[in-house]
Amino acid sequence: MLSDWELRYQAKDTPWDKGEANPALIDFLKGHPVHGRVLVPGCGFGHDVRAIASAGAGHSDVLGVDIAPSAVQGARGISACDASGGRYELVDFLALPPSYRGGFDWIWEHTCFCAIDPKSRPDYVKSAMEALKPRGQLLAVFYLNPDIAPGKDGPPFGVSTEELDALFDPQFELLRDWIPARTYPKRKGRERMRLYVKRS
Repeated sequence: MLSDWELRYQAKDTPWDKGEANPALIDFLKGHPVHGRVLVPGCGFGHDVRAIASAGAGHSDVLGVDIAPSAVQGARGISACDASGGRYELVDFLALPPSYRGGFDWIWEHTCFCAIDPKSRPDYVKSAMEALKPRGQLLAVFYLNPDIAPGKDGPPFGVSTEELDALFDPQFELLRDWIPARTYPKRKGRERMRLYVKRS
């Protein structure tokens, strides 16, 4: 049975895909090179993966994962054309293979956390903890207030800073918390960027 996300990709109904890397990520990378192994959950067509790989100047091994086969296939196709780097695998971030555990220096979060059922958010934090090495870092853009029509549910699902604190604080130390200076149209003021480090 095809997942809802795979059906969306097959129907080319992917409004979350902007055809480019996240502007806030680009801004961060200019002053903070990311080195080592990087995991990008819910990578879609891999725009952020390629941006991180390019900015790392060969010092990063960047892996994008997604549960939609069409997303992974599309990301591989684009990467093969522009040779910007990055790898892609068909993986459910909430059910990581054992080989992923403790293997990554960084996680970049953009659209995975807001897409999952809010009931699964503790599972997201658990997977992030399992994937990161000791003192590994999680860089994320969270949606505080997604633009959803009245009376409709997500995804994307919003989150409060209080909920983020309750979810992440036991396992992660918050290093920075800020509003991104650049974002996509209509998202201004709806996002929060955070940098965490794994406590152990």
